[in-house]
Amino acid sequence: MTETKPNPIIRLLPSMTDVAFLLPLMLLFCGLGGVRTLLGDGDTGWHIRIGQWILAHGQVPREDMFSFTMPGKPFFAWEWLWDVLAAKLFQHGGLGAVVVASLLVISLSTALLYRLIYRRCGNPLVAIVLTGLAAAGASIHWLARPHLITMLLMVVFLSILERVREGRTGWLWALPAITVLWTNLHGGFLVGIVIVGAYGAGELLGAVVTRDRDERRRSLRASAQYLAAAAGCALASLLNPYGYHLHTHLLAYFGDPYAMKYILEFRGTNFQAPAAVFLEIMLILGLAAGVWYGLRRQFIEVLLIAGFGHLSLVMVRNMPIYVLAAAPIVAAPMVAWLKALAEGPIAGWLRTVFETVVDIGEELNPMERMWRTHAAPAAVMLLVALAVASPAAGVKFKPEYDPKAYPEKALEAANPAWLRAAAGSRVAEGAADGAAGGRLLEPSQRIFTHDEWGDYLIYKLSPQGFKVFVDGRSDFYGGKFGQEYIDVMDVKYNWQETLDRYQVDTILLPVDAPLAGALKESRRWRVAYDDGLAIVFRPATGPGTGMEQVFTGKNGEKGGRDPEVTFVKHGILKDHLIQIGGAFNP
Repeated sequence: MTETKPNPIIRLLPSMTDVAFLLPLMLLFCGLGGVRTLLGDGDTGWHIRIGQWILAHGQVPREDMFSFTMPGKPFFAWEWLWDVLAAKLFQHGGLGAVVVASLLVISLSTALLYRLIYRRCGNPLVAIVLTGLAAAGASIHWLARPHLITMLLMVVFLSILERVREGRTGWLWALPAITVLWTNLHGGFLVGIVIVGAYGAGELLGAVVTRDRDERRRSLRASAQYLAAAAGCALASLLNPYGYHLHTHLLAYFGDPYAMKYILEFRGTNFQAPAAVFLEIMLILGLAAGVWYGLRRQFIEVLLIAGFGHLSLVMVRNMPIYVLAAAPIVAAPMVAWLKALAEGPIAGWLRTVFETVVDIGEELNPMERMWRTHAAPAAVMLLVALAVASPAAGVKFKPEYDPKAYPEKALEAANPAWLRAAAGSRVAEGAADGAAGGRLLEPSQRIFTHDEWGDYLIYKLSPQGFKVFVDGRSDFYGGKFGQEYIDVMDVKYNWQETLDRYQVDTILLPVDAPLAGALKESRRWRVAYDDGLAIVFRPATGPGTGMEQVFTGKNGEKGGRDPEVTFVKHGILKDHLIQIGGAFNP
């Protein structure tokens, strides 16, 4: 009998791979805040500006160019290649192009993850469920930042290593080459080296415990290949503009107690957060899978589950790494458990449920193995890109920083009364009309604000020559300076001394910041602007001191809100943690 060819129309229908590709879009636009979610962290802005600097100067930066507090200090642009690509995208399509490219990376990661899970378990239904769990867990770090590349390349590494285990050892040579690219895109290249090393260690452990000589030889041979590949990846990672200095810098940063204490995404996982439920599910499944693999002396999976599971508990930023690594590992035992339950001595209706899941997966197999055009995800992605580029885009499609979280109004304000006080006798061109012609902040000013808004100022104002007190590059500023900054934000006894040492003459804060309350009580500072979200302080002496204030004090000499009201109203800063991971909710 001749095999019937499938109808060409079927090849246009979406497959489970297409569904996996579209999963992040469903989560973003149905469950989260749309593309604005990807701009929930200010770091995107300074990455773009660094990329523009590299394009303009034809070299990677060696010294800081954004702060007035650290002039000439050595600076490592870890993700210089991502920065350049982002700057190119920004040049041609603004923030919308950067956001769409980030969405593409996320969706591609999810689709490749599904293919890997399906390859390991052979059940499309189980594979798509695990892909959904992993995508939901990883969504806490869906930000338009370079770490998205680590998610993608981590799945690529795992997919290649799965083929190596199937006997296609030539794929190992691809790993060092990919590592060169990974190293220059994001500092998470260390994850790739760890994964390959875990494969080598797992095979070595298997050789130690087995009594079969042939099996021992096979395991030792495989271990040597994996460890050689890991060494090759480590050597390949030296091919970056900073050489081994990048590695020493990273190790020093990750070992800095200041980072562990204050940086939000470096803190331990908070299981009261909504997204933590997905981690809990994957941890339980991972623990059970670890036992299942351990009984079969498959130690690679045990090491990966134990290692990344531990890291996900110690540091919330590792949660996406764990769920992505665990999903393919859990797949095979999950299918085995479903089949066992479908035949087990349990209630009939439960047995029917498990049988149905197994049967549906097997029935989907012929369709899933068929070649598809993937037209559906391509069409949806095109529609999303058009919506993001449209001036009439709705809130969920608008590629902008949330004006309720960033001081957009403060940067665009133009009130001549306080503008004269903020910039001396100078009145910006066009300020006379009282609209957007003048600005509060001038390039000569030394502005203090918290790190997240420092990122925003770099993005909005650095092309005009502005420099900031601090921003989200915590590895650059270091623990000593970081503690000084935190002490000012927490109104420690020497806060004014620190501001004087750095000659700060303008302070921009959320209205509820503790420092804002202290500044209102200080005779050295006066409110120059207050829009209910952001408040700007200028020195009380100097040109324009006699200006009318938005707020002058508790006694009500001039109109304005009571400082205690503004102190608690908005809740923008919480515990004064460094807000590098804007989408985290620990």
